[in-house]
Amino acid sequence: MIDLAIIGGGPGGYVAAERAGAKGLSVVLFEKKELGGVCLNEGCIPTKTLLYSAKVYDTARRGDKYGVFAGDVTFDFKKIADRKTKVVRKLVAGVGSKMKTHNVQVVKAEALIKGRSAEGIEIAAGSETFFAKNLLVCTGSEAFVPPIPGLKEAGDRILTNREILALTEKPASLVVVGGGVIGMEFASFFNSLGTEVTVIEMLPEILAGMDAEQSAMLREIYARRGVTFHLQAKVVEVKGGEVFFEKDGVRASVRGEKILVSVGRRAVTAGFGLENLGVELVKGGIKVDEKMRTNVPGVYAAGDVTGFSLLAHTASREGEVVVNNLVGRPDVMRYNAIPGVVYTNPEIAGAGLTPEAAAAKGIAVRVASLPMAYAGRFVAENEGGTGMCKVVVGERYGEVLGVHILGNPSSEMIYGACMAIEQEMTLKEMEEVVFPHPTVSEIFKETIFAL
Repeated sequence: MIDLAIIGGGPGGYVAAERAGAKGLSVVLFEKKELGGVCLNEGCIPTKTLLYSAKVYDTARRGDKYGVFAGDVTFDFKKIADRKTKVVRKLVAGVGSKMKTHNVQVVKAEALIKGRSAEGIEIAAGSETFFAKNLLVCTGSEAFVPPIPGLKEAGDRILTNREILALTEKPASLVVVGGGVIGMEFASFFNSLGTEVTVIEMLPEILAGMDAEQSAMLREIYARRGVTFHLQAKVVEVKGGEVFFEKDGVRASVRGEKILVSVGRRAVTAGFGLENLGVELVKGGIKVDEKMRTNVPGVYAAGDVTGFSLLAHTASREGEVVVNNLVGRPDVMRYNAIPGVVYTNPEIAGAGLTPEAAAAKGIAVRVASLPMAYAGRFVAENEGGTGMCKVVVGERYGEVLGVHILGNPSSEMIYGACMAIEQEMTLKEMEEVVFPHPTVSEIFKETIFAL
């Protein structure tokens, strides 16, 4: 009998498989497509590869601000797309190599849970049948396409995160339905390359869940770059390339050569026999406890399939929690310091409570904000750039509860904030930490000092 069977080779599945294999468990990993899941093949990695090309192009075009004159800067969309594909293939191969290193049996076939018997949890894949003592479900999520009239009839004009990554030519115009992370990252990429971009968002502000003040600042930056935003606007119909929306009771429309639908994702819980084990669902995802256990003994779930925190790094940590408990190391999943990052240019990153979230929970806090220009390194490397660091601490004890940063390279700095939140570090303890100078990360300590 296999110690652990894992369905889904995304960040939750392959990380759990690697950790379990390294700790001596026998592991079989089922993946019907490519190792790495949506994140590596259709999400995180390919989009960041595209965004970096756009950032290089932006930097070259604006080199005169730094005394560097590059002449007539152009780009080759096909080469940008080809590089994205090359990067993905390299990393997929790297995941495969990790599986071999840690003796994980990878089955490239669709898995079907048949049920449980005295032999263990039965799983069929291809022409083989496997029996496992424990099962970890990491089937991820898929793009949610709302039932908007005319959407299906619009054909290949309509794109999700999958189809937009397969484009071989830059569209002249793009309508983005949904101003969340996916929508804003693609809006950023295509805006840099000269596409006319319009973002339609139902909520009062883009990037729900991020710091509201910084989200508004980012929107204003992109509005100055030519992106059109329609907030508190509901898409009601699509006719060919025309998207109709209602705002304040008024109907309006905008045309786009392509239409990206990025209004959210939903857990994949059907099609692989989950019902044969009687696993309980809640709000469209698999219900789990703090150890990622389902209501069925020996059956666990991690990642987007739980419908809770749909982030690759969350999935990986959840998978680690499962494995740690299986090998006798007590561990629980905590969500108080999960970092969120939007890889626009500039980036925006946050961890922990925003002031709005603290108020909603009735937590008394103190908040301080400083412009990124307080960090000398930021000024040196971001001519004309703007941004902000915001720190949220508890009123009573002064412990760090949240950190939110708009400005490059916030994605590489936010981990420090996560550590401070996880360790419940206080203002006094943070003041005693030595930060390297000159670095942009010093803004964190400067903001702490302002409190």
